[in-house]
Amino acid sequence: MTSRTPRDSRLRLVRNRPMATARRPAVNRGSRPAPRPPEGTPPPSELARQARAGLTGAVAIAHWAAAEHGAPGALSDEAAARATEALGVSEREVRTDWDRARLIGLIEHHAGTTRPGWRLQAWDRDDSAVLRGWVALLDAWSLACPAPETAEPTAVAEVVEAVPQLLSLLQLSAGPVQISALLDMLRQRVAELRTERCEVPQEVTEDREPAGGAATADDAKDAEDTATLEGLLDWALDALSSVGALTVREEPQEGPEGAGSAAEDAKGDRREAELTALGNWAVWVKLEQICVAAQSPAGNIEQHAADMLRGCAGLTPGPARAEYRAWLAARPVGSAVVELIDAARGDDALLRGLAFEALRVVGAPAEPNVRAVVEESCLRPYALLWLAEHEGADPDEALDALTREEATWLWVDTAAAISDHGESPLLVRHLESAVQGTVPALLAEVRAVGHPRTVQVLVALAAAHPDPALAKAVRRAAFQVHTGGA
Repeated sequence: MTSRTPRDSRLRLVRNRPMATARRPAVNRGSRPAPRPPEGTPPPSELARQARAGLTGAVAIAHWAAAEHGAPGALSDEAAARATEALGVSEREVRTDWDRARLIGLIEHHAGTTRPGWRLQAWDRDDSAVLRGWVALLDAWSLACPAPETAEPTAVAEVVEAVPQLLSLLQLSAGPVQISALLDMLRQRVAELRTERCEVPQEVTEDREPAGGAATADDAKDAEDTATLEGLLDWALDALSSVGALTVREEPQEGPEGAGSAAEDAKGDRREAELTALGNWAVWVKLEQICVAAQSPAGNIEQHAADMLRGCAGLTPGPARAEYRAWLAARPVGSAVVELIDAARGDDALLRGLAFEALRVVGAPAEPNVRAVVEESCLRPYALLWLAEHEGADPDEALDALTREEATWLWVDTAAAISDHGESPLLVRHLESAVQGTVPALLAEVRAVGHPRTVQVLVALAAAHPDPALAKAVRRAAFQVHTGGA
């Protein structure tokens, strides 16, 4: 007679590997001492004071919006006029400060209205919240100060992607850098970007060009390209200066004449740029994150999102967040968010959860993308939880944002992650986290919710549970789901 006890079960679907969410020490993380900012960097309290001083307008418009009780989500002409009168500033300043308040997270749009964000409540007492808000503004500098309408979009995108390298040069130089040197680096970086995406070999292009006049045409094109990059570099420097990341000034000259010719001034040869204390600190933090990630055994910084998340699966939450920050610092935030969401759409439920943990590190810049996937069934519970926490809900209470069906779907998806990557006791403990009060109610709702991994989850749970009666009920439910029976 065949034994029905769990220890004799042949359904060994729970792999004998530690679950990613189990507490595990991070590899090679404790040996590296906490990095110190460059010598001369002000303490965080002073950096926060400088950030507050530069954002008084954004804070004022956020308080005005909070007092309006349901201000429109977009700043209409009528609302701008009311704010102008109330705050005593020009309409242009009102619109600029409004955009900055949104980018920083001082105000949030929800259901067609504007309301104060959590960062506004913490602004006067939490230095770290202020600094994170300022860094969010720095990351969104091209949104805070849009490019000229006449600029070609591809060229603008190239300059935006090249700016982090220019900021790194400024930070590593530890002093002023001539604008001409920044322009040279910009040209080199843009040329690299164009080479990376070029699909037509250069030799083919040259063969198609007529011999006569080719050099003249190339010279004219180079001159036009240089003029375009000069204009966009000026835009980028003005934008970064306006958010408080750097300053641009005339380069001191030696000799009795002092300044050079007007032609030299027009070319920008006599100007130089230097990071502010805030800008220097922010760029150093990003470079440090990149260096930390580069030292990790998995080399997560070079990986695509899915491979990066797999590399972080064995880390505890703190080191994992540090890896996410470093990975994000090494690429444009927009493309990074798209990569993470694409990874969340895959078949691996563990990566789905980790992807949204990484999106929590991204914060406000990820909100539009997260809202855009709310209607995708496999992402909806994760997106709703993310949005609830982003809007200020306590993580323990964020589950209230889900319906019973969505919570059940999330329970099955999490169980699938455990069954693929965890140990049997974790799967058994996960049973206790279900919102249903009884096992029969849970099984009925799990069967109804239609998760594609329902059968595998129930079979794994039946194999793992030590109670023979409960295991039998779960196994029966798995069979009924598999066969479509009642």
